[in-house]
Amino acid sequence: MSTVEANPEVASNPVPELHDLELTAARDARVGAMTVRRLLPLRLRRSVGAWCFVDHYGPLDVDGVTGMNVPPHPHIGLQTVTWLLAGTVLHRDSLGSEQLIRPGQLNLMTAGRGIAHAEESPASHDPVLHGVQLWVALPDGSRHAEPAFEHHAKLPQSRLGGFAVTVLVGELAGARSPATTFSPIVGAELTAAGRPANCLLPLRPDFEHVAFIAAGRASVDDVELAVGQLLYLPDGRPEVLLAAPAGATLMLLGGVPLGEPLLMWWNFVARTPAEIATATAAWRAGEFGSVGGYQGGPLPAPPLDTARLRRPA
Repeated sequence: MSTVEANPEVASNPVPELHDLELTAARDARVGAMTVRRLLPLRLRRSVGAWCFVDHYGPLDVDGVTGMNVPPHPHIGLQTVTWLLAGTVLHRDSLGSEQLIRPGQLNLMTAGRGIAHAEESPASHDPVLHGVQLWVALPDGSRHAEPAFEHHAKLPQSRLGGFAVTVLVGELAGARSPATTFSPIVGAELTAAGRPANCLLPLRPDFEHVAFIAAGRASVDDVELAVGQLLYLPDGRPEVLLAAPAGATLMLLGGVPLGEPLLMWWNFVARTPAEIATATAAWRAGEFGSVGGYQGGPLPAPPLDTARLRRPA
């Protein structure tokens, strides 16, 4: 997914040291014709572990309308993690991949040194669209890797205190995902399926985490969470208390603090302004490759304001 904002925000870290629970609100952002809740990056917190971008969209009524339509656009230095709660999305990329994703399945694209892709609702699509789009920053030793795409139709699941736990990436509650990762991270969906749920969820103490609500409401260590809020949990916590009414869905993301400065602009995760400028010029020159099958032109890069691109401290 692309940020596709008229005035893309330049995001950089490191973030300030914060040792207590931290609750922030999403901001609205435009992705094509959709308005999404952007939970990361925010001014207070740019990344959590290697997770550097979180969009939550829907549920949207797309019955008889186009739905998602994000034209071909480029990425460098990151992985995209696509997860649906309802609906269908068709992924195409410059490697020649073409994959329909449904709820409960994972699309994982590693941009590495550079890839282009498009995402759209197929011509015959479900009437409701609801999902999350996540980015993982690649560590310095892997961010120039060859681009790749993988689809996982089935993911490991476990149950804990009434929660159905699906592990997208990493390991949680005794289940481990087969998805490729380049740094120690975890991403999981926890659903109170059919009845209220509560549990003491074990965490890796060397991970920092965030939690947000995809549907319904829930409490995390007695902090009430609603849709559009992000709760930060600093490292050093061996467990967290979760409670939710029937039908609620909670997303948990975490990882070892990356410990590297990041520079994010448009769809690029880099380290220096020069890398961003080079990637932008390469996209405008058509050097990322074509996305076959998409009916329409590529997404133009926004104007590059070099004065706003500063190397992070």
